[in-house]
Amino acid sequence: MFDKVALIGIGLIGSSIARAVRSHKLAGKISGCDISAEARAQATALGLVDAMHEDPAEAVADADLIVICAPVGAHGALAEQFGAAVKRGAIVTDVGSVKGTVAPAMAPHLADGVHLIPGHPVAGTENSGPEAGFAELFLDRWCILTPPPDADADTVQLLQRFWETMGSRVEIMTAEHHDKVLAITSHLPHLIAYTIVATADDLEGQFKQEAGDNVSKSEVIKFSAGGFRDFTRIAASDPVMWRDVFLANKGAVLEMLGRFSEDLTALQRAIRWGDGEELEKLFTRTRDIRRGIVEAGQAGTFRAVEEARAGALKDN
Repeated sequence: MFDKVALIGIGLIGSSIARAVRSHKLAGKISGCDISAEARAQATALGLVDAMHEDPAEAVADADLIVICAPVGAHGALAEQFGAAVKRGAIVTDVGSVKGTVAPAMAPHLADGVHLIPGHPVAGTENSGPEAGFAELFLDRWCILTPPPDADADTVQLLQRFWETMGSRVEIMTAEHHDKVLAITSHLPHLIAYTIVATADDLEGQFKQEAGDNVSKSEVIKFSAGGFRDFTRIAASDPVMWRDVFLANKGAVLEMLGRFSEDLTALQRAIRWGDGEELEKLFTRTRDIRRGIVEAGQAGTFRAVEEARAGALKDN
């Protein structure tokens, strides 16, 4: 599909794209770039790329497709570094969880004739680094593209086929709509997970004091039930990436956080006043939503990708 693909950032997503590109023979050559010397060495040792670079301008030279797999806060600086080296007609895209900031940050550094089409594969695990990636990561996961209004239709279609060949289902929407949707479906759940895990850790000292310091192992770890374990998995996600997500999408996140706080207050009131009917009504509605997610094939993402990865490793 492309003579050369350049990956700027070779962590979980970047290394998974590299593996999928190899698996599906989507490029004649893959170049990589990462600020981490350790990541560059690992990517080279794993054979993920044909050439690994520290300088992003060297990595993108002659590339037909450039995929930015770095925290969204770095997009502008990266485009400034490699912009002059991007050839006319090349596609520049990304994998960030926030889309509204991508075009304003990158477009000023790209020449006319370069196609900037932001993207977001809604896939991942809490693991990071070149060794964490696997080609099956994108199987049956959504990838959202947010092309600008004047984007070339054939180029958008080509990028769509790229993601579909790697197993994704592609949806096209505006950057503004993407950021509102992801604020409630992804960003707010991460914020809640970080808060709950941190609160539990803060309470650990109180628990130990009440037990007379007779607890030999953290009760937060010892008695972790399924729900809390799910929160700790989410809370183990890349800190730098999520720092940038919340700062870049603060408007939508604060809007959704305000709505969530109002709903949480209503739930608190129902519990305080023993309103079992209201609680059952809410829980019935949310159970139906979960069933809809399962029927849509979007449940159990983490388990599914881990099973896919295990199968791939066994086959190899």
